[in-house]
Amino acid sequence: MKLYTKGGDKGFTSLIGGRVSKTDCRVEAYGELDELNSFVGLAHAIAKQNSLTEHLATQLECIMHELFDCGADLAYAQPGQPFKVGLSMIEQLEDWIDQLTAETSPLEKFILPGGSTLSAQLHICRTVCRRAERRIVTAFEKHELNEYVMQYINRLSDYFFVAARKANDSLKVDDVCYERSAIVFKGKK
Repeated sequence: MKLYTKGGDKGFTSLIGGRVSKTDCRVEAYGELDELNSFVGLAHAIAKQNSLTEHLATQLECIMHELFDCGADLAYAQPGQPFKVGLSMIEQLEDWIDQLTAETSPLEKFILPGGSTLSAQLHICRTVCRRAERRIVTAFEKHELNEYVMQYINRLSDYFFVAARKANDSLKVDDVCYERSAIVFKGKK
């Protein structure tokens, strides 16, 4: 089997159930998720290199599969297809967020991306996730799509933030505080 099909040579691509322009907002949205998944893959590889962050690697591997599911749900050309992303995936993320938050020190000031390499990579995941979310919102404005995808991606950016903090905590590396930040979170986790 050849990897290339030549089917997109004229600027069109296939969705599940039809063909659209490669500039279609659904293609843009799942393309952003594909990019995000690549960055998550890098974070996963970094997390696997240290036994102190292996728990994050396990979660990140699950997230990579779920991002593929999100992309698939965005790739339906017509409504009425069986979706892959559901409420249980969102609830799992919320559980992880709560667990990781409880395991880190209270946040008082704004922080900058960085500290450890893994934390910096997870912040990249967070910002790419936010961009993907904006593309998904555009697609939702024009097409009938699985609402759980938008909820999942919104929660996922929160996960990346707290996972970045947990990575630094696990590796005994301080978060990088924004030096001109006032105390804005009043000791909240």
